Amino acid sequence: MFHPPPLVAVTMGDPAGIGPEVIAMVVRQTNISPEWRILVVGDETAMVRAFEILGGADPLVRVNGFESKNLLGAGPYFFATTKLPENEIRFAQPSAGSATATIDFIRRAAVAAWDGKVDAICTAPINKHALKQAGFAFPGHTEFLQHLTGARRAVMMLAGSSLRVSLVTVHCALAEVPRFLDIELITETISITYQSLVDDFDISRPRLAVAGLNPHAGDAGLFGGEEQRFIGPAVSHCQQQGMDVSGPLSPDTVFYRAHQGEYDAVVSMYHDQGLIPFKLLHFQDGVNLTLGLPIIRTSVDHGTAYDLVGTGKANPTSLLAALDLAAGIARRKKRRAQRAQCTKH
Repeated sequence: MFHPPPLVAVTMGDPAGIGPEVIAMVVRQTNISPEWRILVVGDETAMVRAFEILGGADPLVRVNGFESKNLLGAGPYFFATTKLPENEIRFAQPSAGSATATIDFIRRAAVAAWDGKVDAICTAPINKHALKQAGFAFPGHTEFLQHLTGARRAVMMLAGSSLRVSLVTVHCALAEVPRFLDIELITETISITYQSLVDDFDISRPRLAVAGLNPHAGDAGLFGGEEQRFIGPAVSHCQQQGMDVSGPLSPDTVFYRAHQGEYDAVVSMYHDQGLIPFKLLHFQDGVNLTLGLPIIRTSVDHGTAYDLVGTGKANPTSLLAALDLAAGIARRKKRRAQRAQCTKH
Protein backbone atom coordinates (compact mmCIF):
# COMPACT_ATOMS: atom_id res chain seq x y z
CA MET A 1 0.00 0.00 0.00
CA PHE A 2 1.30 3.48 -0.92
CA HIS A 3 1.79 5.83 2.02
CA PRO A 4 2.29 9.50 1.14
CA PRO A 5 5.18 11.35 2.79
CA PRO A 6 4.40 12.94 6.17
CA LEU A 7 2.33 16.10 6.03
CA VAL A 8 3.90 18.91 8.08
CA ALA A 9 1.87 22.00 9.01
CA VAL A 10 4.18 25.02 8.83
CA THR A 11 3.00 28.01 10.84
CA MET A 12 3.99 31.38 9.41
CA GLY A 13 4.97 32.98 12.72
CA ASP A 14 5.00 36.78 12.76
CA PRO A 15 3.60 37.93 9.37
CA ALA A 16 5.73 41.07 9.71
CA GLY A 17 8.86 38.99 10.17
CA ILE A 18 11.00 36.71 8.04
CA GLY A 19 8.70 33.68 8.27
CA PRO A 20 6.73 34.26 5.05
CA GLU A 21 9.91 34.74 3.02
CA VAL A 22 11.75 31.64 4.24
CA ILE A 23 8.58 29.61 3.64
CA ALA A 24 8.31 31.02 0.12
CA MET A 25 11.97 30.16 -0.52
CA VAL A 26 11.40 26.56 0.56
CA VAL A 27 8.21 25.88 -1.39
CA ARG A 28 9.65 27.37 -4.61
CA GLN A 29 12.66 25.05 -4.64
CA THR A 30 12.56 22.71 -7.59
CA ASN A 31 14.45 20.08 -5.60
CA ILE A 32 12.07 20.21 -2.64
CA SER A 33 12.36 17.05 -0.58
CA PRO A 34 10.15 14.09 -1.54
CA GLU A 35 10.36 13.03 2.11
CA TRP A 36 7.73 15.47 3.32
CA ARG A 37 4.72 17.51 2.22
CA ILE A 38 3.93 21.04 3.42
CA LEU A 39 0.72 22.67 4.56
CA VAL A 40 1.43 26.33 5.33
CA VAL A 41 -0.86 27.97 7.91
CA GLY A 42 -0.75 31.75 7.82
CA ASP A 43 -1.88 35.03 6.36
CA GLU A 44 -2.77 35.46 2.68
CA THR A 45 -1.52 39.04 2.35
CA ALA A 46 1.87 38.27 3.88
CA MET A 47 2.32 35.13 1.79
CA VAL A 48 1.50 36.84 -1.50
CA ARG A 49 3.87 39.67 -0.61
CA ALA A 50 6.68 37.21 0.11
CA PHE A 51 6.41 35.71 -3.37
CA GLU A 52 6.36 39.19 -4.90
CA ILE A 53 9.60 40.03 -3.07
CA LEU A 54 11.27 36.90 -4.40
CA GLY A 55 9.77 37.17 -7.87
CA GLY A 56 8.23 34.36 -9.86
CA ALA A 57 5.22 32.12 -9.42
CA ASP A 58 3.30 31.25 -6.27
CA PRO A 59 3.07 27.43 -6.26
CA LEU A 60 0.89 27.09 -3.16
CA VAL A 61 -2.39 25.17 -3.50
CA ARG A 62 -5.07 26.96 -1.46
CA VAL A 63 -7.23 24.82 0.82
CA ASN A 64 -9.92 25.69 3.35
CA GLY A 65 -8.73 23.59 6.25
CA PHE A 66 -7.16 20.31 7.26
CA GLU A 67 -9.60 17.91 5.60
CA SER A 68 -7.65 14.89 4.35
CA LYS A 69 -9.59 14.58 1.09
CA ASN A 70 -8.08 17.90 -0.01
CA LEU A 71 -4.52 17.00 1.00
CA LEU A 72 -3.76 13.79 -0.86
CA GLY A 73 -1.43 15.26 -3.48
CA ALA A 74 2.09 16.60 -3.23
CA GLY A 75 1.04 20.18 -2.54
CA PRO A 76 2.54 22.44 -1.31
CA TYR A 77 -0.69 23.55 0.37
CA PHE A 78 -1.72 26.82 1.99
CA PHE A 79 -4.49 27.35 4.54
CA ALA A 80 -4.93 31.12 4.81
CA THR A 81 -6.67 31.73 8.12
CA THR A 82 -6.46 35.52 7.79
CA LYS A 83 -6.09 38.21 5.14
CA LEU A 84 -4.74 41.15 7.07
CA PRO A 85 -4.56 44.66 5.59
CA GLU A 86 -1.07 45.81 4.60
CA ASN A 87 -0.96 48.38 7.41
CA GLU A 88 -1.11 45.57 10.00
CA ILE A 89 1.86 43.66 8.60
CA ARG A 90 4.34 46.38 7.73
CA PHE A 91 7.87 45.02 7.55
CA ALA A 92 9.37 44.61 11.04
CA GLN A 93 6.35 46.28 12.66
CA PRO A 94 4.11 43.72 14.36
CA SER A 95 0.62 44.91 15.20
CA ALA A 96 -2.16 43.76 17.49
CA GLY A 97 -3.82 42.13 14.47
CA SER A 98 -0.69 40.28 13.34
CA ALA A 99 -0.01 39.10 16.91
CA THR A 100 -3.53 37.72 17.28
CA ALA A 101 -3.22 35.98 13.92
CA THR A 102 0.13 34.47 14.91
CA ILE A 103 -1.41 32.87 18.00
CA ASP A 104 -4.24 31.49 15.88
CA PHE A 105 -1.83 29.93 13.35
CA ILE A 106 -0.12 27.97 16.13
CA ARG A 107 -3.35 26.91 17.82
CA ARG A 108 -4.94 25.64 14.60
CA ALA A 109 -1.85 23.65 13.59
CA ALA A 110 -1.45 22.13 17.06
CA VAL A 111 -5.09 21.04 17.15
CA ALA A 112 -4.75 19.53 13.67
CA ALA A 113 -1.71 17.55 14.83
CA TRP A 114 -3.55 16.47 17.99
CA ASP A 115 -6.46 15.25 15.84
CA GLY A 116 -4.13 13.37 13.49
CA LYS A 117 -4.93 15.54 10.48
CA VAL A 118 -1.26 16.45 10.04
CA ASP A 119 1.75 14.38 11.05
CA ALA A 120 3.79 17.19 12.62
CA ILE A 121 4.01 20.93 12.97
CA CYS A 122 6.96 23.20 12.16
CA THR A 123 6.91 26.78 13.40
CA ALA A 124 8.42 29.96 11.98
CA PRO A 125 9.62 32.64 14.45
CA ILE A 126 7.35 34.78 16.60
CA ASN A 127 7.79 38.12 18.35
CA LYS A 128 7.32 37.29 22.04
CA HIS A 129 7.02 40.93 23.11
CA ALA A 130 4.29 41.67 20.55
CA LEU A 131 2.38 38.54 21.58
CA LYS A 132 2.56 39.52 25.24
CA GLN A 133 1.11 42.93 24.40
CA ALA A 134 -1.74 41.13 22.63
CA GLY A 135 -2.55 39.18 25.81
CA PHE A 136 -0.52 36.04 25.13
CA ALA A 137 0.09 34.45 28.53
CA PHE A 138 3.06 32.25 27.63
CA PRO A 139 6.80 32.96 27.29
CA GLY A 140 7.01 31.19 23.92
CA HIS A 141 5.94 28.34 21.65
CA THR A 142 7.12 25.61 24.03
CA GLU A 143 4.95 26.65 26.95
CA PHE A 144 1.93 27.39 24.74
CA LEU A 145 2.08 23.97 23.10
CA GLN A 146 2.46 22.31 26.49
CA HIS A 147 -0.71 24.10 27.59
CA LEU A 148 -2.65 23.24 24.42
CA THR A 149 -1.80 19.54 24.56
CA GLY A 150 -1.99 19.11 28.33
CA ALA A 151 1.54 17.70 28.46
CA ARG A 152 2.97 17.26 31.96
CA ARG A 153 6.34 18.64 30.91
CA ALA A 154 7.77 20.04 27.69
CA VAL A 155 11.51 20.19 27.12
CA MET A 156 13.31 22.37 24.58
CA MET A 157 16.01 20.62 22.57
CA LEU A 158 18.25 22.22 19.95
CA ALA A 159 19.47 19.68 17.40
CA GLY A 160 22.23 19.88 14.82
CA SER A 161 24.42 17.43 12.98
CA SER A 162 27.20 17.54 15.59
CA LEU A 163 25.51 18.71 18.80
CA ARG A 164 22.19 18.27 20.58
CA VAL A 165 21.34 20.27 23.67
CA SER A 166 18.25 20.15 25.92
CA LEU A 167 17.40 22.70 28.61
CA VAL A 168 16.28 22.25 32.21
CA THR A 169 15.15 25.89 32.50
CA VAL A 170 14.25 27.96 29.46
CA HIS A 171 12.82 31.49 29.41
CA CYS A 172 13.69 32.94 32.80
CA ALA A 173 16.17 35.47 34.13
CA LEU A 174 19.63 34.11 34.82
CA ALA A 175 19.36 35.16 38.47
CA GLU A 176 16.26 32.96 38.83
CA VAL A 177 17.83 29.74 37.50
CA PRO A 178 19.16 28.35 40.84
CA ARG A 179 15.75 28.88 42.44
CA PHE A 180 14.03 26.76 39.79
CA LEU A 181 16.42 23.81 39.95
CA ASP A 182 15.46 20.71 41.89
CA ILE A 183 16.05 16.97 41.64
CA GLU A 184 12.63 16.24 40.09
CA LEU A 185 12.93 18.86 37.34
CA ILE A 186 16.44 17.76 36.35
CA THR A 187 15.48 14.08 36.48
CA GLU A 188 12.47 14.70 34.22
CA THR A 189 14.58 16.62 31.72
CA ILE A 190 17.20 13.87 31.58
CA SER A 191 14.55 11.16 31.19
CA ILE A 192 12.59 12.97 28.47
CA THR A 193 15.80 13.78 26.58
CA TYR A 194 17.00 10.19 26.82
CA GLN A 195 13.70 8.81 25.51
CA SER A 196 13.72 11.30 22.63
CA LEU A 197 17.17 10.12 21.57
CA VAL A 198 15.77 6.58 21.43
CA ASP A 199 12.44 7.37 19.73
CA ASP A 200 13.08 10.49 17.66
CA PHE A 201 16.72 9.95 16.68
CA ASP A 202 16.73 6.13 16.60
CA ILE A 203 19.71 5.82 18.97
CA SER A 204 19.28 2.50 20.76
CA ARG A 205 21.67 3.23 23.64
CA PRO A 206 22.12 7.00 24.02
CA ARG A 207 25.06 8.50 25.88
CA LEU A 208 23.90 11.58 27.73
CA ALA A 209 25.99 14.26 29.46
CA VAL A 210 24.63 16.61 32.12
CA ALA A 211 26.31 19.99 32.56
CA GLY A 212 26.90 21.51 35.95
CA LEU A 213 25.55 24.93 36.79
CA ASN A 214 28.69 26.51 38.21
CA PRO A 215 32.29 26.86 36.95
CA HIS A 216 34.06 23.48 37.01
CA ALA A 217 30.70 21.92 38.01
CA GLY A 218 31.08 23.53 41.44
CA ASP A 219 34.50 21.99 42.14
CA ALA A 220 33.21 19.89 45.06
CA GLY A 221 31.25 22.80 46.50
CA LEU A 222 33.90 25.52 46.20
CA PHE A 223 31.89 27.51 43.65
CA GLY A 224 28.31 26.57 44.52
CA GLY A 225 26.34 23.64 45.87
CA GLU A 226 23.70 22.97 43.19
CA GLU A 227 25.73 20.11 41.73
CA GLN A 228 25.81 18.28 45.05
CA ARG A 229 22.25 19.10 46.13
CA PHE A 230 20.32 18.66 42.88
CA ILE A 231 22.25 17.73 39.74
CA GLY A 232 24.31 14.84 41.09
CA PRO A 233 21.34 13.10 42.78
CA ALA A 234 19.25 13.47 39.58
CA VAL A 235 22.04 11.91 37.52
CA SER A 236 22.39 9.05 40.04
CA HIS A 237 18.65 8.38 39.92
CA CYS A 238 18.68 8.15 36.12
CA GLN A 239 21.72 5.86 36.20
CA GLN A 240 19.82 3.57 38.55
CA GLN A 241 17.05 3.45 35.94
CA GLY A 242 19.55 2.04 33.43
CA MET A 243 20.37 5.20 31.49
CA ASP A 244 23.89 5.92 30.30
CA VAL A 245 24.19 9.36 31.87
CA SER A 246 27.32 11.21 33.01
CA GLY A 247 27.55 14.30 35.19
CA PRO A 248 27.51 16.84 36.49
CA LEU A 249 30.31 17.76 34.10
CA SER A 250 32.21 21.02 33.78
CA PRO A 251 30.24 23.30 31.42
CA ASP A 252 33.40 24.66 29.81
CA THR A 253 34.38 21.27 28.34
CA VAL A 254 31.22 19.17 28.05
CA PHE A 255 29.98 20.74 24.80
CA TYR A 256 33.32 20.19 23.10
CA ARG A 257 33.27 16.56 24.21
CA ALA A 258 29.77 16.09 22.81
CA HIS A 259 30.75 17.82 19.57
CA GLN A 260 33.65 15.35 19.27
CA GLY A 261 31.22 12.43 19.52
CA GLU A 262 31.65 11.35 23.14
CA TYR A 263 27.98 12.06 23.94
CA ASP A 264 24.75 12.05 21.93
CA ALA A 265 23.32 15.07 23.76
CA VAL A 266 23.99 17.48 26.61
CA VAL A 267 21.44 18.49 29.24
CA SER A 268 22.05 22.16 30.12
CA MET A 269 20.85 23.93 33.22
CA TYR A 270 19.80 27.19 31.55
CA HIS A 271 19.09 28.79 28.20
CA ASP A 272 22.35 30.50 27.23
CA GLN A 273 24.55 27.79 28.74
CA GLY A 274 23.28 25.47 26.01
CA LEU A 275 22.43 27.85 23.19
CA ILE A 276 25.69 29.77 22.99
CA PRO A 277 27.82 26.72 22.08
CA PHE A 278 25.01 25.30 19.97
CA LYS A 279 24.57 28.41 17.85
CA LEU A 280 28.31 28.77 17.46
CA LEU A 281 28.21 25.42 15.63
CA HIS A 282 24.73 25.44 14.10
CA PHE A 283 23.70 29.05 13.59
CA GLN A 284 22.28 28.35 10.11
CA ASP A 285 21.10 24.74 10.29
CA GLY A 286 19.99 24.30 13.92
CA VAL A 287 16.53 22.98 14.73
CA ASN A 288 14.41 23.60 17.81
CA LEU A 289 12.55 20.43 18.84
CA THR A 290 9.96 20.29 21.63
CA LEU A 291 10.17 17.05 23.62
CA GLY A 292 7.49 15.59 25.86
CA LEU A 293 4.47 16.61 23.76
CA PRO A 294 1.91 14.17 22.33
CA ILE A 295 2.49 15.86 18.96
CA ILE A 296 5.66 16.40 16.90
CA ARG A 297 6.88 19.98 16.82
CA THR A 298 10.05 21.41 15.32
CA SER A 299 11.00 25.00 14.65
CA VAL A 300 13.59 27.13 13.00
CA ASP A 301 16.36 28.15 15.38
CA HIS A 302 16.35 31.86 14.54
CA GLY A 303 14.26 34.90 15.26
CA THR A 304 12.08 37.18 13.17
CA ALA A 305 15.17 38.75 11.50
CA TYR A 306 13.52 42.14 11.04
CA ASP A 307 16.73 43.51 9.56
CA LEU A 308 16.35 41.13 6.60
CA VAL A 309 12.59 41.35 6.03
CA GLY A 310 11.72 42.45 2.50
CA THR A 311 15.25 42.03 1.14
CA GLY A 312 14.90 38.50 -0.23
CA LYS A 313 18.20 37.63 1.49
CA ALA A 314 16.89 35.35 4.22
CA ASN A 315 18.42 31.90 4.65
CA PRO A 316 15.94 28.98 4.57
CA THR A 317 18.47 26.37 5.77
CA SER A 318 17.06 26.11 9.29
CA LEU A 319 13.50 25.68 8.01
CA LEU A 320 14.62 22.92 5.64
CA ALA A 321 16.42 21.17 8.49
CA ALA A 322 13.36 21.55 10.74
CA LEU A 323 11.11 20.03 8.07
CA ASP A 324 13.50 17.12 7.53
CA LEU A 325 13.63 16.40 11.27
CA ALA A 326 9.86 16.66 11.74
CA ALA A 327 9.19 14.29 8.85
CA GLY A 328 11.87 11.86 10.01
CA ILE A 329 10.38 11.69 13.50
CA ALA A 330 6.90 11.22 12.01
CA ARG A 331 8.11 8.30 9.88
CA ARG A 332 9.77 6.63 12.86
CA LYS A 333 6.61 7.13 14.92
CA LYS A 334 4.50 5.45 12.23
CA ARG A 335 6.92 2.53 12.00
CA ARG A 336 6.73 1.99 15.78
CA ALA A 337 2.94 2.03 15.60
CA GLN A 338 2.96 -0.48 12.75
CA ARG A 339 5.33 -2.79 14.61
CA ALA A 340 3.17 -2.57 17.72
CA GLN A 341 0.09 -3.41 15.64
CA CYS A 342 1.82 -6.40 14.08
CA THR A 343 2.89 -7.63 17.50
CA LYS A 344 -0.73 -7.53 18.71
CA HIS A 345 -1.78 -9.78 15.86
